Amino acid sequence: MDLLNTLVEKGLRRELPTREEALAVLATSDDDLLEVVAAAGKVRRQWFGRRVKLNYLVNLKSGLCPEDCSYCSQRLGSTAEILKYTWLKPEEASKAAAAGVAGGAKRVCLVASGRGPTDRDVDRVSRTIEAIKEQNEDVEVCACLGLLSNGQAERLRAAGADAYNHNLNTSEGTYGDITTTHTYADRVDTVRQAQAAGLSACSGLIAGMGESDADLVDVVFSLRALDPDSVPVNFLIPFEGTPLAEEWNLTPQRCLRILAMARFVCPDVEVRLAGGREVHLRSMQPLALHLVNSIFLGDYLTSEGQEGKADLEMIADAGFEVEGAGTTTLPEHRAGGCGPCGGAESEQAVSVRAGADAALSDRTAVADRTAVAADEDPSDPADPSTGNDPAARRDLVAVRRRGAGTDLAPNA
Repeated sequence: MDLLNTLVEKGLRRELPTREEALAVLATSDDDLLEVVAAAGKVRRQWFGRRVKLNYLVNLKSGLCPEDCSYCSQRLGSTAEILKYTWLKPEEASKAAAAGVAGGAKRVCLVASGRGPTDRDVDRVSRTIEAIKEQNEDVEVCACLGLLSNGQAERLRAAGADAYNHNLNTSEGTYGDITTTHTYADRVDTVRQAQAAGLSACSGLIAGMGESDADLVDVVFSLRALDPDSVPVNFLIPFEGTPLAEEWNLTPQRCLRILAMARFVCPDVEVRLAGGREVHLRSMQPLALHLVNSIFLGDYLTSEGQEGKADLEMIADAGFEVEGAGTTTLPEHRAGGCGPCGGAESEQAVSVRAGADAALSDRTAVADRTAVAADEDPSDPADPSTGNDPAARRDLVAVRRRGAGTDLAPNA
């Protein structure tokens, strides 16, 4: 397939695909799926070999968030029956983190619900980071605390944080449909603050919220322009009690196409398979390892994931290996906070970001062109191939009842 050959060549050169090429990946048929995976796998192996980085989540504070993000079980007004607790003590968080590190995790992600941290919260998280580093000196620590205020990123960096996560989640054009209590620009600003403070930026997306192919391409191109070191790709977990509980828009095949598109657009960054992989990829999770080079081990913030032991077996059975603590994740040219991937291509990436609104001024037309290419409309709720069924696999959405905030052993 000429399209895939072109995308592989561009990926090996760290060159930005065109929007049309990215849309065409999402429009490929299931018959072509293995070819798409194989092509994106060549790009993945060029920059990351067969290594899989393991990350472990510790939910420092769960529930009761004042923000109204429609996808979130911790949101304002959520009736999802999740765990709710206030801040873990530093020693409690350190103990939870140690379980993940013992399971093979190289990075610990400290997450707290809320709009953003107060200065007192930053002090609290700083003590937690210090406690974790005392027990596991080499572990990477990523904080995810919401919108940052001036100086907070620097304080986290001084406390030993290595990275900061704040996802864009969806396209700028549709962001207001998902969240109203803060803006897309707020999120971009927080990622830039983290980068300016010397933290490794982590920013990604959530697929499956009813967005179009054009929206998915838009957010991934925006991420390329923002240039985070890691891009987590989440698939919506439709929790009962949230506004998006009926959004079952994903099939395993569509998830793989989304991951492949993300790899082609962001060839040399850490693409992480994140929340929802068990719900939507199911038995096809091993194929995703040919596209991503990073996953979360065990459970997520408010939902339970695949058993940690099963994660490790899956990696080994698929012919991959867990990345060791002594191995640098990113390619050499990205080490030390280099500029946008692709060197000379960075100007093109910036242009994409600046012109995103103009490029999407007629979203309906773009979506229609994509539908014609696929000979179907992937967002049509009546199309059974999209899996848009309110009863689809609700049995796989399991609320977390173990680990942080409980007396039960964590899943790691």
